[in-house]
Amino acid sequence: MIGLDAVASLAPASDSRAGEVLRLRREISRMQRRRSEHALIPLDPAFASLLPEEGLQTGTSYTVSPSPSLVLALLSTASRKGHWCAVVGMPTLGVEAAAAFGIDLARLILVPDPGERWLAATSALAEVVPLIVVAPGTRARDADVSRLSARLRDRGCTLLVAETPGAARWPQSEGTIRLHDPHWHGLGAGWGLLSDCTVTITAQTRHSPRPSSVRVQLPGGHGAVEAVATELTALPPLAAAPDAAPPELLRWAEAG
Repeated sequence: MIGLDAVASLAPASDSRAGEVLRLRREISRMQRRRSEHALIPLDPAFASLLPEEGLQTGTSYTVSPSPSLVLALLSTASRKGHWCAVVGMPTLGVEAAAAFGIDLARLILVPDPGERWLAATSALAEVVPLIVVAPGTRARDADVSRLSARLRDRGCTLLVAETPGAARWPQSEGTIRLHDPHWHGLGAGWGLLSDCTVTITAQTRHSPRPSSVRVQLPGGHGAVEAVATELTALPPLAAAPDAAPPELLRWAEAG
């Protein structure tokens, strides 16, 4: 059985970060329950309609798009509610962006580049951290995936696996959460700054095979996820039939 001591062995003995890893181990073991008492990991309200339970099931794994913004959005609500979170194998994920999403950096563990030992790091963290994101560095054997899945169920940990382009779907996955159709705002014809991005998030699970989608700003104007209001169907032009429109409606239209 791999313990959290395995995390310390990921770095050479001369690496000054080893002491910090051991300190984190003691702190997490003290503050975090050994097993989750909740059936679901909460999600941002903008994602409420994506999953039937309006949250991530504990003790399971999900396949997600390898988007740092999507990863941070999925972690944000759980972190704000006091849960520890960990991200393994995503060196481009920034702490400033995490803070902008409302993630508590004091309860966020980053293992940016574990190399081939990503599975050992994930297994060790699963003992005490309820929500983990991992970008696999290599293909995992079926037996290793089965052992990790058993640990997730035993500890009540939820694993989000960032899928690698061209790789097969993560075995024993409860479902998928994918980001697509991004549209950035803020740029004009050779001028402007990127301000926010509108994307579609689609989820599909084993128990709910029909895909569900939401359109959100990720990131929004304030850095976090924001729901996109439903667009209204345009009304026919009033000028085309002025006699058919009530005077009150015409005055309202002129006023804007």
